[in-house]
Amino acid sequence: MRVVFTGGGTGGHVYPGLSVLEALRCQAGTPIEAWYIGRRGGAEERIVPAAGVPFHAVPAAGLRGKSAPAAARALVALAAGTAQAWRLLGRWRPRVAFATGGYASVPVALAARLRRIPLLLFLPDVYPGWAVRFLARFATRIATSTDQALAALPRGRTVVTGYPVRAAFFAVDRPSARARLGLPPAEPVVLVAGGSSGARDINRAVARHLPHFLQMAYLLHVSGPPFEAELRRLAERLPVHLRARYHLFGYLDDMPAAMAAADVAVLRAGASTLGELPASGLPAVLVPGPFSDQERNARYLVEQGAAVVVDNAAVDHILPTVHDLLRTPERLAAMRRAMGALARPTAAADLARLLLEVAA
Repeated sequence: MRVVFTGGGTGGHVYPGLSVLEALRCQAGTPIEAWYIGRRGGAEERIVPAAGVPFHAVPAAGLRGKSAPAAARALVALAAGTAQAWRLLGRWRPRVAFATGGYASVPVALAARLRRIPLLLFLPDVYPGWAVRFLARFATRIATSTDQALAALPRGRTVVTGYPVRAAFFAVDRPSARARLGLPPAEPVVLVAGGSSGARDINRAVARHLPHFLQMAYLLHVSGPPFEAELRRLAERLPVHLRARYHLFGYLDDMPAAMAAADVAVLRAGASTLGELPASGLPAVLVPGPFSDQERNARYLVEQGAAVVVDNAAVDHILPTVHDLLRTPERLAAMRRAMGALARPTAAADLARLLLEVAA
């Protein structure tokens, strides 16, 4: 069976498709041929080929908040991307398309509509952005991470599946994760990560308070490639005993191990937090990105008792917030239980079954 996947811009919109493809290959009674169409320069351009899936880029641009000239250029890019996707779908002739939103998915979903290819649309976030709301009218079926979005989507075609994560998130335990990452078995460990491309404000806050972080815990810091060199230079100036507690990565493929190893995480509130944190049962201090829809994701996890939020404008507060959590193990344990209760281990398999139904 031939399947085309689309969506991107951030890892949180790319990994769901790859997780569903992994589950699909376990379920389908026939070989699966898959392609991924995204945008050049998005996270998908790096993540998808690394997963062994053929990747093709088409033009795409967002429309929200644009000036009239910028919106006109975006419409031109959308038309060009739709035309290119239409030709690719005509060449490949997939039986079904899977889209995760983001403006990178719009040309492909429109082309699938023109080619009369059924579309399964998945919403990774708590609330649909413009792209998902627009594409919902064309989708054969729609799936969401949480029930919070049901009021904004067509109820008759929408189902809640949870956010699909790679099977590796459910297959790793803390002792083996810490051994893989060279971390001690019993010391407190804090994971700091800013998403697939990093987060400047979080990284700068960590840099300003790095010795204080390292005095209270081992620090597993996934900075994003643009920030790695600067942070390595800073680490070289640390005392030897603190430098040994600082584990810096520009990018880390083994996030399942990183999350399993940590006691608490400091993260943005992108879509992937709705699946990966629950799968790992990892409490979090969330710093929603400015000018984004992450606030709703963060608020949802806070309402479940699984996370706390630090405003991006007060990002230096992450240090005392993490310190307070590590000093109150009862609260941290309650947050861990609440986060773990949100896990949906069958989400990828459920979406794979739904994809097969849509393709039938």
